[in-house]
Amino acid sequence: MARSAVPTPQEAHEPANAAVDLVAVLVAVTEGEPRVMTLEGGRALPSGPFETGHRSLQSGLRAWVERQTHHPLGYVEQLYTFADRDRAGGEAGRRTIAISYLGLTRENDVPDEAGAGWRGWYDYFPWEDRRSGVPAILREAIGPALARWSGYAPTEAAQRERLQRAAIHFGLDGAPWNEELVLQRYELLYEAGLVPEAREAAKDNFVAGRPMAGDHRRILATGIARLRAKIKYRPVVFELMQPAFTLYQLQRSVEALAGLLVHKQNFRRLVEQQELVEETGATTSETGGRPARLYRFRHQVLAERAAAGTKLPLTRS
Repeated sequence: MARSAVPTPQEAHEPANAAVDLVAVLVAVTEGEPRVMTLEGGRALPSGPFETGHRSLQSGLRAWVERQTHHPLGYVEQLYTFADRDRAGGEAGRRTIAISYLGLTRENDVPDEAGAGWRGWYDYFPWEDRRSGVPAILREAIGPALARWSGYAPTEAAQRERLQRAAIHFGLDGAPWNEELVLQRYELLYEAGLVPEAREAAKDNFVAGRPMAGDHRRILATGIARLRAKIKYRPVVFELMQPAFTLYQLQRSVEALAGLLVHKQNFRRLVEQQELVEETGATTSETGGRPARLYRFRHQVLAERAAAGTKLPLTRS
């Protein structure tokens, strides 16, 4: 008698041939530049398999990060779960489920083990930094490459659809720039074969940006997008600041994360009106000009207003 194709209850509950990895996007801002903790000389994010000895997913993540980088984790939140069969780069026939987390900290020295170190996140996404205007890479490389890719579509309608997506995601042809579409931009470049991580990559047509192992650059893009959105409605930027800071240092940190400039006076007015900070009574001369007042974050604001944020007056170029 032929065996039924319907799985038995025992078969239905058998564990799949899958591994669970915990991946950390650990962010710091140093001297006005956003940085991310990496391993393998910048090719990978801190990660490791979830083990049965870990009390929880987050405790497992903390254990792996601290073991690999000797850097303790402070603020951590779950980011996203990735389980695409063709994106992880794992063993053949074995699916890797990557559960990612976003961590915010302050940069410190790490021992040179497993190539651990801090890297500027714009090394991986140079088109995302618009603090000095529209990056040349958009005009000189990405725009033309996406136009060529659009021309390869089989129909005129499909070509128009590709061009429209490119314009919306990258702010081309007069379309506005949306700083939160970091993942969508990377995914479009992946689909077009313009990044080395893509299986169908056009090797003579790569756009700039440091590649990463497996799907780690995709995970990093997700972390950047989450943080760019979150700083607008939650005061998480203060997790990256020293206990005492100037308003100029706070502004530079916000601009670094957003990849955009803010209106200086409007920014300071909003921060003060929302009572996010208070003066420490001290000043610093490290700014090079007149002594600047030092401020600290008012932790009471979290209890006073659960939705407190910076409401950034961003300038889009």
